Amino acid sequence: MTTVNRQFTLAARPVGFPKHSDFKLVESPIPAPAEGEALIKMLWISVDPYMRGRMNAGTSYAPSVEIGGVMVGRTVGSVVESRHPDFSPGDLVTANAGWQEYSTERAKTLRKIDPGLAPISAHLGLLGAPGMTAYFGLLDICDPQSGETAVVSGAAGAVGSLAGQIAKIRGCRVVGTAGTDEKVRYVTEELGFDGAFNYKTVTDYEAKFAELCPSGIDVYFDNVGGALTDAVWMLTNLRARISVCGGISQYNLEKQEMGPRLLSLFNRRRLMMRGFIVSDYIRRWDEGVKQMAEWYRAGKIKIRDSVIEGFENTPEAFFGMLRGENIGKQLVKVAES
Repeated sequence: MTTVNRQFTLAARPVGFPKHSDFKLVESPIPAPAEGEALIKMLWISVDPYMRGRMNAGTSYAPSVEIGGVMVGRTVGSVVESRHPDFSPGDLVTANAGWQEYSTERAKTLRKIDPGLAPISAHLGLLGAPGMTAYFGLLDICDPQSGETAVVSGAAGAVGSLAGQIAKIRGCRVVGTAGTDEKVRYVTEELGFDGAFNYKTVTDYEAKFAELCPSGIDVYFDNVGGALTDAVWMLTNLRARISVCGGISQYNLEKQEMGPRLLSLFNRRRLMMRGFIVSDYIRRWDEGVKQMAEWYRAGKIKIRDSVIEGFENTPEAFFGMLRGENIGKQLVKVAES
């Protein structure tokens, strides 16, 4: 085994869209686990939209990455050495190890993987934070009912593709938005969405939503914010429910956009909008994993990964995800299991 650990640290806080010089590739000796810890060799690294916010200074729902600190992120790895009785060499685990090839982690922060549920990489997507985000964010907040119309923005991404399929399982008419014609075909032809459109080629969002949602919108799962979300408000039905998952269209702006002031709609239409983060549901995590795995094995949910190989390519995978180049979950394959 090599004795060198490679890590990507935060070198500078981005202004606008991140660039390679915002990261630094550093090498250090592979650490040894202390009592109660395990040494993990990373196999897969997840890159996700929330990481962009963690690169900024200031307070949020989680601490910012410090300059010189290892970039955050969920990983799937293999235990190399353990000093805790619950873990043994060869165990497959998920961890919050970030952008590095090896890491020592406290045993209580690790979660063992059952490779029989789905491919191990799915524990960073379907059975990981994106899957639980879609599951709880849609079902707990929006409670979609059969016959209702649900709209999902970012419909071809890791979260949106799952949220739309769950809405279909619930019996909804599901309409999505995506950034390429290929993605539109993916969600309609492969995932079973009832309609979708390319927001980069459509100029009148409100008219397009009206065409695809003739009975109005009852449920909105929002991943992008911005002008798309502004258009959805005007077509909401009485007592529509909105789950605010993210706003990726705004993450890299140097100057915040101004939007319409539509709060009066919340009174007239008795709308309910709620933001959330997936860690709100950590105590119910096993419930979500069990149900998503059942749907996957039954063929009710399909998944696709966009994979870039090689640890050194992690920043490029991150940039591509922010540009919307991925279909499904964006992953970095670091090593073979």
